[in-house]
Amino acid sequence: MSVGLVMAAAVTAAGAPDAPKSQPPPAEAAVTAFPAAFFAASQPSTALDMVGRVPGFILDVGGGVRGFGGAAGNVLIDGARPPAKGDSLDQILSRIPASSVLRIDLIRAGAPGIDMQGKTVLADVIRRKDVGGKATLTLTGTHAYDGRVSGQFHLDAEKRIGAVDLQGSLLAIRALDDGAGTGTWNRVFANGARIQALNATQGHENNYKATGALEAPVLGGSLKVAASVLVDPYHDVQRDTLIPPPGEDFDHFFNRNDTAEIGVRFERPLAAKLGLETYLLQQFGRQHTTDDFTSDPVTAALTGDDVSDHFALRKTTGESIARALVKYAPERTLSLQAGLEGDFNWLNTRTTFVQNGAPVALPAADVKVTELRGEAFATAVWQARPSLSVEAGLRMEASRIASTGDVISARTLAYPKPRLVLSWSPDSADQLRLRVEREIGQLNFDDFTAQTAGLNTGTVHAGNPNLNPTQDWVFEAAWDRRFWKGGDLTLTVRHYAYQQVEDRIGVVDPSGIVYDAPGDIGAGTEDEAVAALTLPTDRLGLKDGQLTGQATIRRSRVTDPTTDQPREFSGLHPSDWELHFNQGLPRLKASWGFDVGGQWRRSDYRFDEIDATKVGSEVVLWAEYRPQPDVTLRVDLLNATARGVETSRQVFAGPRDAFPVDFTDVRRLAVGRFVRLSVIKAFG
Repeated sequence: MSVGLVMAAAVTAAGAPDAPKSQPPPAEAAVTAFPAAFFAASQPSTALDMVGRVPGFILDVGGGVRGFGGAAGNVLIDGARPPAKGDSLDQILSRIPASSVLRIDLIRAGAPGIDMQGKTVLADVIRRKDVGGKATLTLTGTHAYDGRVSGQFHLDAEKRIGAVDLQGSLLAIRALDDGAGTGTWNRVFANGARIQALNATQGHENNYKATGALEAPVLGGSLKVAASVLVDPYHDVQRDTLIPPPGEDFDHFFNRNDTAEIGVRFERPLAAKLGLETYLLQQFGRQHTTDDFTSDPVTAALTGDDVSDHFALRKTTGESIARALVKYAPERTLSLQAGLEGDFNWLNTRTTFVQNGAPVALPAADVKVTELRGEAFATAVWQARPSLSVEAGLRMEASRIASTGDVISARTLAYPKPRLVLSWSPDSADQLRLRVEREIGQLNFDDFTAQTAGLNTGTVHAGNPNLNPTQDWVFEAAWDRRFWKGGDLTLTVRHYAYQQVEDRIGVVDPSGIVYDAPGDIGAGTEDEAVAALTLPTDRLGLKDGQLTGQATIRRSRVTDPTTDQPREFSGLHPSDWELHFNQGLPRLKASWGFDVGGQWRRSDYRFDEIDATKVGSEVVLWAEYRPQPDVTLRVDLLNATARGVETSRQVFAGPRDAFPVDFTDVRRLAVGRFVRLSVIKAFG
């Protein structure tokens, strides 16, 4: 069934809603409770499974940005945000057994007393308090198309002693890169000469992670402490074999990220209508990246590539965050929030690049960056009428960024970020949301220093510590329609008016060589339309089934800094879609389903080349069987359609506005299938 047919069926169904009798009146329509019984037929194993089946909700794990407020996802645990950044929401939810979940509240914009954290929809996972102790062991083995095997050991445990809750997790994974495979590489030069080669890539990642958390009543409030340590090395190898004449080149990419963090959250009522919420977080990181490329002299003479290249990057980072939020609810229909956040970040990098045995100086190769950032914010939510609510907020962000080393600079930035959301619920089944907000992107410290893009492409990107953040105004309208029992259709349109777009530019090093680098390229626009559907399939003849889908279309426009001609944004997908189905088979103690990730493409525009990537649709088939209530057997067929991946590079002899195409590269990979077997055992 195509996404278009699914959406059409949903619109038809929405015209004659059959909302459950327990549906809240318009005044309370901002919060909808889904008890554990709502999910029972689909037999979920974890809270992550349950969240994925909440009608009208799409999980957002948050952004990997500095600071705490801007990195928020759209899931709360027991009404509060987890005090962690290195531990993502999907990982946290996957560690909560479904049997520990009492209910999930779906919270839409306009719910008084709720910190929406900049989101228009939140899910709040409410856990049971009567669970004394529970542990879950997951063992997984994966067999790849090329005979390689990998596995996973995952142990989660929770123990409640009175009012104290203890949680811990150990994870060890060897994961195979599902974007690698075998295929062809073709290079066509401007004079018509052609090079053909067989291409093979393999990659794997070892992930070792330990987490721990403690939650307890302290000083009349609630204290939670969470800590995690992660070691994450990744290897990727790529080999090109010419046909004919004989020749070969080889690329080995290695990246290791180590992170450690500890976070603290403390909540306490100060008065009957006044509450305090505070967060402290400290994070440290270390990264080591190397990329080695070699080519035999015959091959190098034909391709024009180097005989050898070596790139190395060492990076250390740190982040310290303090955040305080005061909540005041003078009336049932009015809630006020105000707070402050302070953030100190630092980055040290050292980069080396050796080309054909000779060191090459890169712009912004060795840089130390520090940032002192503060944000003050205030939000008011007013239930103006039983069917109408207003959320108004203002954030004021100020930061000072300084760099030393290859680039010595210091800048102070300050931006106001107003936000207004109107929510109208004319009946118990419908809600219309309108949002206007000024958004300020965050500078990525990785853009401040040189990076490798894969030496097999002959590309190294320079750093640019003089970037300004992306700035835009977003105008959004969303209509949410609930129908049947558990059905939901949400249609959203957004318009982004950018004052500043961060994209790609050319920068010149002291010797006169031009490198690709991130840069500010001026104003632009983006329009986005999103349709999201949750469709129970009982009325379609599939009992205890649920079909969910999402489709997004994007159109963007910006002026290319090299050609002065209009084009789309670099790296933006013009369209995305996905489709998911799950069905519980209680009599068979089983469930099954499929997940489809739609094909997509992206283009990246650099001063001297245009890169494009096309990825085919991916299908995953899965089935679970529970021979006993505490044992689950699961099988997944990953990439069932053996999707293809195509990358192309149109490389010019110089800047694209003044030089012709030098050569065109096209790499086509066929990615194979994987079979994964899992055994999940619950204790307690």
